[in-house]
Amino acid sequence: MRILLAEDEHTLGTWLCKALEYAGIQVEWVDDGRLADRALQQRDHDALVLDLGLPGMDGHTVLQRLRERDQRLPALILTARDSLNERVASLNAGADDFLAKPFALAELEARLHALVRRARGVEHPRLACGPLVYDGARRQFVLNGETLALSPRELAVLRVLVQRSGEPLSKQQILERVFSDDEEVHPEAVEVFVYRLRKRLDGSGVRIVTLRGLGYVLEAD
Repeated sequence: MRILLAEDEHTLGTWLCKALEYAGIQVEWVDDGRLADRALQQRDHDALVLDLGLPGMDGHTVLQRLRERDQRLPALILTARDSLNERVASLNAGADDFLAKPFALAELEARLHALVRRARGVEHPRLACGPLVYDGARRQFVLNGETLALSPRELAVLRVLVQRSGEPLSKQQILERVFSDDEEVHPEAVEVFVYRLRKRLDGSGVRIVTLRGLGYVLEAD
């Protein structure tokens, strides 16, 4: 999962980036509403975590512009403004969920996963493609009943593919979800990880297919 975090409190933003990435959630963090609006137009994300009191452009305007563009990205409001009127106004404006500060990290993670599952029409907390299952609680893949031994990068790439199983993902989309913005990684690195994963999945009933001009897709045989 790759999220956009729009939060101007730097202590909180730094902590959330580290904590969520440890949990397997890739974070792009911006501290200004104008930067958030630009990122939403230019890059692909799975969810938005949005503070309302942003400089440059407030969170309400960011959300309004997002919905005016008919972008159906799940949006979770994260704010200290914990009032009934604020929650109702945010939800009516197009927010999908609301979490007041202070909050528990585990609750934020759970809400994000639930939002993304609902957006994709997936209700079960485990992601699967044929005999391949990703258990988010244990952060591991199980293939035909056996734990699949993977390096951290291999696991991250496969997790991105299983989250969008049946849909093609370009090398750039995979890179954005696996590597942080401060890492200089060439798209060819994705080819290496896909090659390794194909060897591990060979003959298992699930495979990674290359679609010319579109990218890679994970599918069951």
